[in-house]
Amino acid sequence: MDMAKSAGTGAVMKKKKHLKKYITLYLIFLPVAIWYIIFKYIPMGGIIIAFKSFSPMKGIGGSPFVGMANFERLFKSSAFLSVLKNNIILSVMDICIVFPAPIILALSINEVKNKMGKRVVQSITYLPHFISWAVAGGLFYMFFSVSKGPVNAVIKAAGGAGINFMGSSVWYRWMVVLSSVWKEVGWGSIVYLAAITGVDEELYEAAAIDGANRWNCLRYITLPGISSVISVMLIMRVGAILSLNFDQTFAMLNDSVLSVGETIEYYVYRVGMSSVNNYSLGTAIGLFKSLIGFVMVLGANWASKRISEDGGIW
Repeated sequence: MDMAKSAGTGAVMKKKKHLKKYITLYLIFLPVAIWYIIFKYIPMGGIIIAFKSFSPMKGIGGSPFVGMANFERLFKSSAFLSVLKNNIILSVMDICIVFPAPIILALSINEVKNKMGKRVVQSITYLPHFISWAVAGGLFYMFFSVSKGPVNAVIKAAGGAGINFMGSSVWYRWMVVLSSVWKEVGWGSIVYLAAITGVDEELYEAAAIDGANRWNCLRYITLPGISSVISVMLIMRVGAILSLNFDQTFAMLNDSVLSVGETIEYYVYRVGMSSVNNYSLGTAIGLFKSLIGFVMVLGANWASKRISEDGGIW
């Protein structure tokens, strides 16, 4: 009895000592934890709306329970299936083109030996991140305008016909990808540049002695050195495969390309909040998207662990 009491007292003292040692870190983390609890965990109670015919006048408790009716309605809707298809296509394009772009930029910047040149490149590529999508969307409409845009001016000067890039079902998705690369490639490269600085310099020195060129160093030292970071970032992106930037879609989408450019976020806004005010259906869509994202994270993490022992988040 005394031994158990002594062991319990020792454990409590150990925890108090640990808390006292890292109290500063816990205090720094506290606002983040509060933010997540208020804005991420507490709103989860609203998921019940997906299983009800919600009416703001009756409230959540007073609205009738309809079970899976909202989900049945969702998957019978041809409009939602079209939106889901758009989301998957745009997400695959994002993973194949937008995701590798910051990695390539970081590797390229790392090869620049001139410090001033490196800073200039970083500053230029970081700047678009701080421009809101409302402004960025307007810039793209101006830049690719059929009548006054410089891109079409060059095409017409070369003898071609003007192309309505922002209003063409063929070109719109590529405009979305291009705008994402332009706006986020620099900011996204920060993580990979930080990871590159953590690669042991002695490995490069040993490789140079063995006669390795820059390409060999890049292939056999730098890339393996940041592979764990790439793995984590890829898992996070795959987990958000059904989540695309609403601000970007809202700023760039127009009626001419609604059939190929409408995303789940915009559909939820249009159906659940904007015109129809069907909150239950919008919540059902959000819950479906979250479940798919959760499954994709588990699958991507499993695949990453199978490929590399250092891969994966857990």
